Amino acid sequence: MEYNIPSHLKGLSQEEVSIARAQYGYNQLEEQQKSSWLDLLISILKEPMLILLIAISLIYVIVGDYAEAAFMALAIVAVTAISFYQDNRSKRALQELEKLNEPLSTVIRDAQVTKIPTREIVVGDLCITEEGRVINADGRILHSNDFSVNESSLTGESFSVFKDSTTEDNLVYSGTVTVSGLAVFEVLKIGKQTRVGKIGESIRTIKEEISPLQVQIQKFVKSMAIVGVIIFLLVCLYSYLDTKDVIVSLLSGLTLAMSVLPEEIPVAFTTFMALGAWKLMREGVIIKRSSIVETLGSTTVICTDKTGTITANMMQLKQLYDYRSDTTYSEDHFDNELLEELIAYAMWSSEPVPFDPMEITLHKIYQKTHSKDLRKNYELFYEYPLEGRPPMMTHLFESKQKERIIAAKGAPEAILSVSKLSDNERLRIRNIVERFAQQGYRILGVAKSHFLGDQFPAKQQDFNFEFLGLTVFYDPPKIGIEKVFQQIYAAGIKVKVITGDNAATTKAIALQSGITNDTPAINGSEIMGHTEEEIVAIADRTTLFTRMFPDAKLAVVNALKKKGEVVAMLGDGVNDGPALKAAHIGVAMGNKGTEIAKSAAALIITNDDLEKLIVGIAAGRRIYANIKKAVQYIISIHIPIILTVSLPLFLGWIYPQIFTPVHVIFLELVMGPTCSIVYENEPIEKNTMNQPPRAMGKTFLNIKELGISIVQGLAITIGVLFSYQLSIMEGGDQEKTRAMVFTTLIFANIFLSYANRSFYYGIIESFKNRNLLLVSITLTVLILLLFILYCKPVSSFFDVTALRISELLTALAISAVSVLWFEVYKKIKRNSDK
Repeated sequence: MEYNIPSHLKGLSQEEVSIARAQYGYNQLEEQQKSSWLDLLISILKEPMLILLIAISLIYVIVGDYAEAAFMALAIVAVTAISFYQDNRSKRALQELEKLNEPLSTVIRDAQVTKIPTREIVVGDLCITEEGRVINADGRILHSNDFSVNESSLTGESFSVFKDSTTEDNLVYSGTVTVSGLAVFEVLKIGKQTRVGKIGESIRTIKEEISPLQVQIQKFVKSMAIVGVIIFLLVCLYSYLDTKDVIVSLLSGLTLAMSVLPEEIPVAFTTFMALGAWKLMREGVIIKRSSIVETLGSTTVICTDKTGTITANMMQLKQLYDYRSDTTYSEDHFDNELLEELIAYAMWSSEPVPFDPMEITLHKIYQKTHSKDLRKNYELFYEYPLEGRPPMMTHLFESKQKERIIAAKGAPEAILSVSKLSDNERLRIRNIVERFAQQGYRILGVAKSHFLGDQFPAKQQDFNFEFLGLTVFYDPPKIGIEKVFQQIYAAGIKVKVITGDNAATTKAIALQSGITNDTPAINGSEIMGHTEEEIVAIADRTTLFTRMFPDAKLAVVNALKKKGEVVAMLGDGVNDGPALKAAHIGVAMGNKGTEIAKSAAALIITNDDLEKLIVGIAAGRRIYANIKKAVQYIISIHIPIILTVSLPLFLGWIYPQIFTPVHVIFLELVMGPTCSIVYENEPIEKNTMNQPPRAMGKTFLNIKELGISIVQGLAITIGVLFSYQLSIMEGGDQEKTRAMVFTTLIFANIFLSYANRSFYYGIIESFKNRNLLLVSITLTVLILLLFILYCKPVSSFFDVTALRISELLTALAISAVSVLWFEVYKKIKRNSDK
């Protein structure tokens, strides 16, 4: 972006910036106290699993079993380290997101225009603000161009105020919004010293909302915790009645409580969401709240703008229609003198420092076709901003000789309605407009007027306008956009186009872009004439929404939400703010999006590429699927641990204490990384983006899925207990039986982690999805198992004895059968879907 800034505005030097920062600090309100590593450590030590481990350690110390106590202490360190690593990893990912979410401000320093993080603004800086930007410090205007500001955040007044360096009130305030034009202001106050800072308002605090999935998981974990407490009490009581030994009873109860508590689930959820958001950030999709990742996967409707999102935002001026000569000129003939007035007034009706691609093009065409450039001779002294339904805008310029230029442009319907034309002339021009629009062109009408005196009409529509002609732009669809929409439709997601352009142009571009549409377009004013129930029906059946304004956009988004859709709304302008906030997922464009749009949105696409939203939706579906896999794995593997600890005790088998806390904590240490690290790293399954989106409020595990996990767990339990009885039948003592049971369960755990990579495709097919972490964890667990079995001091500590090769193979075979039956189930399921 090039700025037409007066050369005398040099800004601060780096030395002056350092002095100002040392004196006044950073431009930020009172920072929330960030948790230290000690706070994080304390929060981890409050976890139920750590409390159980500490209790068991103390019991071992009391009874003088110091080796067991030492192992429990090591386990506490290991569990704490894993939790600390996971929490810290999530925290760092979220901090990276926060850095990217921090808005940038444009300043002049050392006579150069540069962008800096807003917190680095210092007193004395020269800041540049422009249309759609939030002002981030209090200051005094030094230079402006058609500048107006909305100060409703401070005053409550919704209308915009025009200001410049000469007005009585030439101050701007942090937290207010630039509505039009551009201004350079000198910073007078920052951070807590600004008006908004003094009244204690925080404009950058984002409240982390608990998602539906998070609520469901919390309920599930709480339920399991309650079950754990009940089982703990029952086992303690039963064991005490049987043994009359308080210590043994407590250890039995605590062992079982450890096996019941699914503390891995909330850790896994936090990790999946934070790392999912971080990975999307690297793809160019900035997520403001990590929980929004879950919602992304549920998207059922994408409401997208046309210009710059579907189209390339190039805005080539393809043709000009001159009303006086009733002739259309192609771009090769714009230098025709008959077009001079039309081109000139199209330029004068644009911003003096243009931001919009069409206005930039008009300035360039004017410069190219006019030998005498009059722009420096005239000054914009009055403006009617873009408004109306359909919209138009009017600019009034005046020279030092008091000569005036009054130029207007806007939607052809708006310009035709205010121009002195007969009904037949209007009809003829509408037919020309329709012909252009059917080719996908974007058309603007241009008119001029004359007015003496300074008592200007209250509305621009009250001027007497003379119609000059039409400017015809072409903004072609982006290369590859058809493929993007094919992916969207394949994923079962509907597309709605919401644009300010007319129906014919929108329909043509939609057709060229591969958007499915078999219903007539509807414009914003028509929507607002219906009841809420009627709008729901209209929003459901209609694909193309044209001539849309903020209230109409908001009405459509709310109607789709009421219909039960999960809505992703794409927007880039100030007027998109309400709809972006109302949508389940507000999506702002990183390049052409205004700061207001970015503030209102939950997600920012850095390069304005719609395909990145598909990347986000795919990531949301992958993460949701992987969370389910992790939870189902946790349920399935906890069942055999619980039953192996409890059934020998309750059934009065020969070795009731087959597992002690040492064995259970080892299994917990194996399961934690598997579910929260390995499954998080699982790639997306190949059929995921060809499935319809899930309902957002749907329970994350339905009865069938929960049933599958329970059956998997029971099958493993049968295998483990069969291994128990087989060892006893072959004359195995307690150490040999424990080794067989423990080894079978470890092998089953490994098989389960591979089998549950997909609940549809087989293990062999899943190997095509590379996951090096899973291989690493598997090898680590196998090495540790061999170390436990065959390293004499360790095997003595675990109360196990070495197994023969034949016994290892038996344990491997039993565990394989108890898990891999699920592959047959998946095969039957795949065949039935054919």
